[in-house]
Amino acid sequence: MKLLYSLLITLAVGGIAGFATATAIGTWYTTLNKPFFNPPNWLFAPAWTTLYILMGVALYLVWRLPASPMRNKAMTTFFAQLALNFAWSFIFFGAHQIGFALVEIMLLWLAILITINQFAKLQKTAALLLVPYILWVSFATVLNFSIWHLN
Repeated sequence: MKLLYSLLITLAVGGIAGFATATAIGTWYTTLNKPFFNPPNWLFAPAWTTLYILMGVALYLVWRLPASPMRNKAMTTFFAQLALNFAWSFIFFGAHQIGFALVEIMLLWLAILITINQFAKLQKTAALLLVPYILWVSFATVLNFSIWHLN
């Protein structure tokens, strides 16, 4: 059940944020100047879905461990980064605050790094499952910066 809950939590966060994103993709986002390396819009949904699944499995691998202060701290950090992940879509796509979203995504990146570090102390596979996530968020940070700079 913990695996199912872990996947439901991460996919629900992604789904709700994706819904907020989808409404701005065809309108506001199309009016922005974007860098040459901006991926096609269709790529974001499958990329994020894959990342949310990996995040859910990583959460499960840590959650199934015996309760301990270290595990609880790691899970708290995981949920903090997940909240930052959730908020970014609303800041960037909902509020159209590109600069604020840039600051927020840098905090998200740091929170992911801390989560990976904490997960690595408990369950190395869980930490490795978050590596594609931090790589994608690294790219998203550069993209966010470029869009902010161009607009």
